[in-house]
Amino acid sequence: MNLNGNGSTSQHRTEKEARPIVCRGVRGAITVANNDAEEILAAARELLQTIVEANQMHPDDVSSVYFTTTPDLNAAYPALAARQLGWSDVALMCAHEMDVPGGLPRCLRILIHWNTTRSAREISHVYLKEARALRPDRDRVPPVRPRQVSAMEAMIRVLEATL
Repeated sequence: MNLNGNGSTSQHRTEKEARPIVCRGVRGAITVANNDAEEILAAARELLQTIVEANQMHPDDVSSVYFTTTPDLNAAYPALAARQLGWSDVALMCAHEMDVPGGLPRCLRILIHWNTTRSAREISHVYLKEARALRPDRDRVPPVRPRQVSAMEAMIRVLEATL
């Protein structure tokens, strides 16, 4: 038997195993109906959860997350949603998106810096609600089912009550 350094008995490592860990950008966006703190946080949680599920991502592998909102969304910091989901050790930052005339209103965007062995082609970027118009080529990512979001929000309420 021939051990190849990772403990396996295979003589050849697969292409995926041989790839180094690199930092990849994972993008996503979602629109919010109103400039309301709870709506902004719910949308941010939905978007984060969908990105995590689509990419089988774990917060320990995330270097940082950059959140932006259009200037018409200022009732809450969307990064709080990541903290509510337990991302306590991830660097988070919020800012406003450029105010471009004719741009999509009430839009929350996320850029996740993720340490992974995946190639850029294997990354799933997520665009939900009216934000799908930003990237029609990304329509193939399935949304989080309402039951999943409701259960997640119920857990958050329990956690908030205990803190």
